[in-house]
Amino acid sequence: MTPTPADTPAASDQSPVTPRRRVLAPGHLFCFGLGYSALHVADRLLAAGWRVSGTCRSAEKQAELRARGIEAHLFDRGRPLADLGRYLADVTDLLASVPPDAAGDPVIDLHGAEIAAAATRFAWIGYLSTTGVYGDCGGAWVDEASPLRPSGERGLRRLKAEEAWLALPQPAHLFRLAGIYGPGSSALDSVREGRARRVVKAGQVFSRIHVADIAATIIASMARPNAGAAYNVCDDDPAPPADVVTYACALLGVAPPPVVPYETADLSPMARSFYDDNKRVSNARMKRELGVTLAFPDYRIGLKSLFDAGF
Repeated sequence: MTPTPADTPAASDQSPVTPRRRVLAPGHLFCFGLGYSALHVADRLLAAGWRVSGTCRSAEKQAELRARGIEAHLFDRGRPLADLGRYLADVTDLLASVPPDAAGDPVIDLHGAEIAAAATRFAWIGYLSTTGVYGDCGGAWVDEASPLRPSGERGLRRLKAEEAWLALPQPAHLFRLAGIYGPGSSALDSVREGRARRVVKAGQVFSRIHVADIAATIIASMARPNAGAAYNVCDDDPAPPADVVTYACALLGVAPPPVVPYETADLSPMARSFYDDNKRVSNARMKRELGVTLAFPDYRIGLKSLFDAGF
């Protein structure tokens, strides 16, 4: 019988923590990088009466965000914000979802001093990281107390970025996200578009998370701040990626693509790197400390919900 995350020794060894509760009255969220996950957080907060502002990288995205009621500013490594201090003047909460590049974390590199100067004024700071910081664990369970041993360059960049956000006068909350899926971005879409492949590597499993559960977890953390805490954000069912494609094909009523052994698969270096890490990620701390109940505890429930909703 496969153990559940709560059954693993690493999960049970963690000391229980009860973060202080915060009345989550409408405030002002500033988000560096208004991408797929961050926008789901923004939409929930906008619906609750919050003000949301942040950054994006193109004029087209800026116009789209402003049409949704989000004050957006253009930002990337070659285009720092001219007056970040003014933008942060009444910000209550700060979220960063910009990935690090080869030079480091662009947000910290360009605006770390300004963020540090304002950090203690914020009620909450969050940073979106990945479970890649744990590296390859041979399929074993990992939790937030597990060693951080990234196996590739991207994971190492994430770990360095985490360290930078933890070094602020008020440390950030770290959200180590598993593979993200949701409306417009799931195995259903890859099957429909003819991109789906069933690459099989013996014993390989991945953890994943529906974007709606990411948003719910981040907002739950905002309501229960615990500066410096790290949370694995994943569902309850680490599974082989080929199984996910097979299920998506069953929902769509199409034949699944043929199984391709990993050893002979024609994969790009980027795609092949995803198979370097093999682990089962525990979400026990997220549930215990933040009171999160997953809306989509496994990929079958998540994909069926997307299918039924026309995605």
